[in-house]
Amino acid sequence: MAQQTRHAPNRLERRKARTRCALVRAAQAFIAAGKPNVPILELTQAADVGMGSFYNHFDSREQLFQAAVEDALDRYGALLDELTVGLDDPAHVFAQSFRLTGRLHRRSPELSKVLLNNGLALAGSEKGLAPRARRDIEDGVRAGRFSVRDPELATVIVAGAALCLGQLLHDHPERDDATTTDQVTEDVLRMLGLPPDEAHEVCRRPLPELDGRRP
Repeated sequence: MAQQTRHAPNRLERRKARTRCALVRAAQAFIAAGKPNVPILELTQAADVGMGSFYNHFDSREQLFQAAVEDALDRYGALLDELTVGLDDPAHVFAQSFRLTGRLHRRSPELSKVLLNNGLALAGSEKGLAPRARRDIEDGVRAGRFSVRDPELATVIVAGAALCLGQLLHDHPERDDATTTDQVTEDVLRMLGLPPDEAHEVCRRPLPELDGRRP
C-alpha cells in the first residue's frame, strides 16, 4: 500500500504534464492560424480536455498563449543547440544556426508561424533564438570574427532578418528555402563584419541532416 501511495503522485504529475502539453499544442495551432482571440472552450475542445483542467494550469487565455510562445522558443533553441554542438568558430556557429532556422520555417511551418505571429516577443525574448544570436555575435566579436559596435542592435537586425525571411518563405512557396536562406545568411555575416569571401565559404559548408528532427 505504501508503494502505491508513493507512485500515485508520479502518475498524477504525468497526467498533468500531458494535459498542459495538449493545451499548449492547441494554443500553438490557433496562434499559427492567426486566431489569438479563440474562446477558452474552443481551446479545451481542441486539446480534448475539460474546462476545469484549463484552470488547473492557466489563469487566462493570455497566460496559455504566452506559455505556448515560450515553448516554441525553447524547442527551437534546444534544437539549434543540439545541431551546433562541437563547433568552435563563432562565425560558423552563427551561420549554421541562421541557415537551419531558415530551413525550419518550411519543415516546421506551424511552429514557425507561432514565432512569426509573435515577432516582437521573439526579438526581445530571453529564450529561444534571440539570446543565442546575441551570444554568438558577442563570441564572434571577442574572437575577432565579427566587427559590430553594439551587439544588442546587431541582434535586433538579425532577428528582423530571420522573421522577414520566414514570412517570405511562407508567402512565396516557389522559392527554394535553402538557396534563399543561405543568401540572406551570407549578407548578414557581411553586415556583422565577416569578409565577403569568408561569408560565402561559411554558407557553403554542409549542414546537419534535418530529416526526422523537428523542434
